Amino acid sequence: MNSPNQIQAEELLSVLFYSPNATAVYKDEDIRILNANEAMLKFWGKDMKIIGKDFRSALPELEEQPFFEILRNVWLSGETFTAKDYPAVLLTNGVPEKFYFDFEYKAILGNDGKTKYILHTASEVTERKKALKIVEEKSRSEQKLINDLSALNEEYLATNEDLISKHEELFTANSELLKIKKELLKANHTLSQSENRFKILVEKSPVAMASLLGEHFEVDIVNDKALQIWNKDRSVVGMPLSEALPELKDQPFIDILKEVYATGKPYYGKELKTMIEKDGELIECYLNFVYQPIFDEHQATASILVVATDVTEQVQARESISEIKNRLEIALDAGRLGSTEINLSTGTMESTNQFKHNYGYRTEDEFTYLDLYESILPEHRRRIKDLVKESIKKNEVYRAEYPVKWKDGSIHWIQAHGRARFNKDGIADRMVGMNADITDKKLAEQRKDDFLSVASHELKTPLTAVRASIQLLNRIKEKPYSQTHIRLIEQSDKGIEKMCVLIDDLLNMSRLGQDQLKLEYQTFNLHEMLEKSCHHIRVEGKNKLILKGEESLEMYADEHRIEQVVINLVNNAVKYAKGSNEIHIFTETDCDHVKVSVRDFGQGIPEAVIPHLFDRYYRAEHGGKSYSGLGLGLYICLEIVKKHSGKIGVNSKIGEGSTFWFTIPKKKADEALLAIG
Repeated sequence: MNSPNQIQAEELLSVLFYSPNATAVYKDEDIRILNANEAMLKFWGKDMKIIGKDFRSALPELEEQPFFEILRNVWLSGETFTAKDYPAVLLTNGVPEKFYFDFEYKAILGNDGKTKYILHTASEVTERKKALKIVEEKSRSEQKLINDLSALNEEYLATNEDLISKHEELFTANSELLKIKKELLKANHTLSQSENRFKILVEKSPVAMASLLGEHFEVDIVNDKALQIWNKDRSVVGMPLSEALPELKDQPFIDILKEVYATGKPYYGKELKTMIEKDGELIECYLNFVYQPIFDEHQATASILVVATDVTEQVQARESISEIKNRLEIALDAGRLGSTEINLSTGTMESTNQFKHNYGYRTEDEFTYLDLYESILPEHRRRIKDLVKESIKKNEVYRAEYPVKWKDGSIHWIQAHGRARFNKDGIADRMVGMNADITDKKLAEQRKDDFLSVASHELKTPLTAVRASIQLLNRIKEKPYSQTHIRLIEQSDKGIEKMCVLIDDLLNMSRLGQDQLKLEYQTFNLHEMLEKSCHHIRVEGKNKLILKGEESLEMYADEHRIEQVVINLVNNAVKYAKGSNEIHIFTETDCDHVKVSVRDFGQGIPEAVIPHLFDRYYRAEHGGKSYSGLGLGLYICLEIVKKHSGKIGVNSKIGEGSTFWFTIPKKKADEALLAIG
């Protein structure tokens, strides 16, 4: 039974034949055409009437071409045949015309190992072939030019050798002087013609060319293309190259010319950067060039032929593309964004490592569009699929947030954007997409919602109690003053005090978030401050506060904020260490720090809880009991101590109690003022 997510064979074949790639299926040894899509029929110049016919009768124009024999060999051997740039003569409006194709005859084997079908896929590459032919013709043209130049050089040397021979004959045979003179004149005329031909060839060349004479590289012949690159006119003819182009002084070209002149070996430069003066400024350009030595009759270098092509635009375009790509990659890495391109017809994806990682896949793992779709939680799949379809239909960007399940079972949230790409026929064949893992953001939003819920509850509880007390007081306001009045007033006072504590926590939280918590440094006696603090604990009398440490210890800090930290730590000891009748407060000092510790003798804190105690919104639970509060107290303590450049921590052991401590650096007044200024 087929899964609802599987495509039936007939449907798969239908989808396959809607592909923009030319596709056909054959069967049997006579290569009978089972089916062909519109693109393949268009290549053949046929219609659907050929379906069911054998290959030869359907396409008689291919009779003298090798395709039927290749297909028959694939059928008999079961071996796939692949070809690139393969020529085929097809009928176009009844006229034979030559085309080129990349194609594959793929043997589809049955269970018996014999060929059951042949799948034919093809794409026309005629334009690519023509482009390659143009490049080859240009290459042959350039090679012919070089060959002509070499031939001219050989002709030049042969003429010189001929002159030497004539001079030797002059000295050995005065009787033939007249004849030698005539031959000499003829040779000089030939040499002059060769030089003129060489000059014309250089000046009419479609690429930049120049001839540099001697070891000083005097400009002998130069064409307009070279002058255009140099940004000079013909006044440079006869000048040494170093004077014609003084900007070459600190560039490598003169040294390269010297090396070519000395060794007689040509030099080939590719995309070499050069600085050319233009309107008083040095302009950057890139050249492909050849320094070809020209030899005299003694095989010594007489001149150097320069052939160059300005490739500045190509280099700058490539560098621009590379720069854009680098910036994009940096931006994606910085933002931890993944990107992909999906082939909609095959489901294959070209994804960055970050894109895979956001779905729980490793760099080396294969990752397809089906993998992506199946990782989405089932209840979200239809919505995402509809968004993608609508995006393709309207050619718009789709945006979505959805949860995915990693292979380890963990749930993560993905934020995705994508847009379709359309081929020349207006068919969406690819989808380009980006994603980001927003799990932390979603968790932060959930924590914020949870915090608001807790804050509302925590504020509402004392407010309800105060409201009830006020209502009762209002009912007995005319009655004589009694213990009921006192009890209701005390209850209202406690409720208001609790609300004030909660509101103070919220205000401190807001100031910390906006970095507006300012410290007012002053010198104070730490022991005296601790004796006066926590008055509400002493008044209630349920817990005994024992203060230990040096009574004369002076501290330079914000006294109010340090007291706030101590009160919070003592309140926590009272709240969570129910069995601890005594709470000890220790003060101690060394050469660099002052340390304050608050110890209780309660049940202690589980080791797994300790790393989270100072987290924002964390509300501790002990023995299965949940306590009131916003989960901000210890976080605020942490931020106050950090503002003082101090440290805070806790030591605890189950059954022995807990010790919360913090340290503040000892500073002189002027040092502290300088630090906060």
